[in-house]
Amino acid sequence: MSDGAQPGPGSPAPDPLDALQREYDARRAAQEKKGERYMWWYLGYFLFGIHIVAFVMIYAVTHAK
Repeated sequence: MSDGAQPGPGSPAPDPLDALQREYDARRAAQEKKGERYMWWYLGYFLFGIHIVAFVMIYAVTHAK
């Protein structure tokens, strides 16, 4: 019953295990989405840092005596 209505006398009661499984899946999906967002931020910072290091090395090589 997805509309929140109580089951009638002839219909089976909703399975509490199904409700727990759906809640678990929803929480896991939210956590996975948050983790993926953090992964993209870390990747962005890493790539930015690599470029800074590369520019400093290029500067050092071109200005060496």
